[in-house]
Amino acid sequence: MGENKYDCLKLENQLCFPLYACSKEIVRKYKPFLDKLDLTYTQYITMLVLWEKKEMNVKEIGEALFLDSGTLTPLLKKLENKGYVTRNRSKEDERSINVTITPEGEALREKALDVPVGMGECVKLTKEEAETLYKLLYKLLKKCGCKDE
Repeated sequence: MGENKYDCLKLENQLCFPLYACSKEIVRKYKPFLDKLDLTYTQYITMLVLWEKKEMNVKEIGEALFLDSGTLTPLLKKLENKGYVTRNRSKEDERSINVTITPEGEALREKALDVPVGMGECVKLTKEEAETLYKLLYKLLKKCGCKDE
């Protein structure tokens, strides 16, 4: 018998489901490593971008992480309360908030070096498999119109 018209609605035929499930499980695997740093996953990825750039405005952080300001504002307040970042209104545009990493935030970077090592042991992919997956995921982001190249 031919393909059922509802086959497209089977969970096993959804690309979104393994992406969702893997994402959820990967974030769960990060938790013990991030607990040692007193960071959530979204705080961690925010620190990653700030360790690289040192100072960014909230809009730039949101674009880099695919997060909206409603998610970022409380997250950045918590990072500021921990002493890892400062938030200040831009002198050029008062509507814009600049976020700058502090010396305490920089010091946390050293402790975070254990996170990728630990995750590498949790995620059992070869270097080649990880590189292929990375390229495919970013290709998908680009094709979905989520990320410019």
